Amino acid sequence: MAQGNGGIIGPVNTVNPAVCVSEKTTTFNASGCLTAQATANINYLVIGGGGGGAGSGGGGGGAGGFRASTGGPAPTMGSAVPVIGCTTYTVTIGGGGSGASDGSNTVLNHDGGTVTSEGGGYYQSPGGSGGGATSPGSPGSGNTPPTTPPQGNNGGDAYAANRGAGGGGAGGVGGTSTPSTAGVGGAGATNNLSGSCVVYGGGGGGGAHFPGYNPGPADPGGGGGGAGASYGATSAGGNGTANTGGGAGGGGGKTGTHTGGPSTGGSGKVIVKEPAVSSPKTAPGMWQMNTVYDFVKNGNWVGAPFGPYSIDYLVVAGGGGGTLNGGGGGGAGGYRASGYGPSPLRGSAVPVSGAGSKDFTITVGAGGTGAPPGCGGANGTDSTFSTITATGGGGGAGANPGPAAGTGGSGGGGSRGTTSGAAGNTPPTTPPQGNSGGNGASPSGAHNGGGGGGATAAGGNSPGATPADNGPAGPGGAGAPNLINCGGTPFSQTAFAGGGGGGSSVNAVCKKAPGGTGGGGDGATGYNQSAAGAGTANTGGGGGGGSAYGGIGAGGASGGAGVVIVRAPSAVTFAVAPGTNAIATHPGGDKIATFTVSGTLTIS
Repeated sequence: MAQGNGGIIGPVNTVNPAVCVSEKTTTFNASGCLTAQATANINYLVIGGGGGGAGSGGGGGGAGGFRASTGGPAPTMGSAVPVIGCTTYTVTIGGGGSGASDGSNTVLNHDGGTVTSEGGGYYQSPGGSGGGATSPGSPGSGNTPPTTPPQGNNGGDAYAANRGAGGGGAGGVGGTSTPSTAGVGGAGATNNLSGSCVVYGGGGGGGAHFPGYNPGPADPGGGGGGAGASYGATSAGGNGTANTGGGAGGGGGKTGTHTGGPSTGGSGKVIVKEPAVSSPKTAPGMWQMNTVYDFVKNGNWVGAPFGPYSIDYLVVAGGGGGTLNGGGGGGAGGYRASGYGPSPLRGSAVPVSGAGSKDFTITVGAGGTGAPPGCGGANGTDSTFSTITATGGGGGAGANPGPAAGTGGSGGGGSRGTTSGAAGNTPPTTPPQGNSGGNGASPSGAHNGGGGGGATAAGGNSPGATPADNGPAGPGGAGAPNLINCGGTPFSQTAFAGGGGGGSSVNAVCKKAPGGTGGGGDGATGYNQSAAGAGTANTGGGGGGGSAYGGIGAGGASGGAGVVIVRAPSAVTFAVAPGTNAIATHPGGDKIATFTVSGTLTIS
């Protein structure tokens, strides 16, 4: 019997989780695969490969087909197409026609169909846009096979032999040759789906084969079409520009010879823009009441929590401070979360009984201060929510030698004199709240610190202890992404707990050790080269290690303060104090509270 649907034979019912993803643009210059991040209608630009150009006074190649759902001239726009979340769709990029051949098709697969842009036509051949004629009355047809709206235009006609016409373009018909000049390539079409206005699908210009005949230029507005070759040339016309679908130019040549060979069209392109999606938790199908009760009791049902429910959280402690003079980077504050981030770092949500109003004291840990001469960086302080405590990040080790690196949520980095990085995940939690700091080193003439540990990676070690290894200090360990606040309060951070980069006395900014993603500060370099970077506020990022005494790089930098974010089912009500903190309702109904300073959360 199928569980959860009253004994009806069929698929087992499931509660579909809420979805919250940001807008995403993906560009394909070569064939590949698109894995949809959510079920939605996506916008696209699909450009076919441009057609090849004929030799010896031949017509220009037609542009590859131009198909788009947005971002371009209204007459060329089609409709967005559907995709299913977490489903993979193949993308095929058409090559430009090489020699005497049409361009190849570009294909975007989607749910239930494809968007296909036909390759451009070789001279006098049909295609997305048609190839230009070499002799009168024979231009290639565009928009072949036909699409709505049209994907291209016809090639131009030839006035007479030996002066080729222009290939058709996405935005216009190829130019007809005249008694003295070969035809211009057809105009391309503009599209801004990439974020910039770019012209695609210009037709190739025609070639000239006798004295006094001028070659046909490419579309002067751009679009990647190649220019035709002139009389006297022994080479092909211009190739179409890669990934524009531009048609190739026609070849030139001399009287009595046919040495101006054919040219190659530009390859195609696909751009896909997936929309931002926020959808609530759903539970389709028929359900048994006892199954619904079990979901409600555990806080996992779609609607209101009639009984006990659970609260998701992100709790990040303050990052540790960095140390000067080849000092270690500060360790990131401890990272603890129940969801919305990397699966291996997800703990259990906090259970709450369903009756009455409840107050929770929220503590947001401060970042540790950067070290003055002779000292180690200070540890960050803890952040807390309910039974969840994230431990402050460890300070970087002092130099010459100095105090050891601090243990903590993530450990501080070692220095040039006190080389060992400190342990992270101290005290231990399951899953772990951080990682160890990297080791420092003291090669001849330079002093380099190790990077502070981050939520998902240990701090980097400084390379070696010999003059040959006089490289950068160790980078900060990477932090963790978390989208618990996606669609919630104005708080904009989406990555947390990156380690601070180690400091170096090497006089080269290019040797700077970067902080870890998630707010880690960069390490300093050299004397008066670059200062250490502080950890980003409310990420728990570690502070960067400092450089030599004196100058702008003297001191280690402070760690960033931590943050606490909680999220509960739609039926609860949140209130926060002080008003510096914020509450919001997610589009799917969940309530979200963001604490950037310590305060009180009231749930009713």
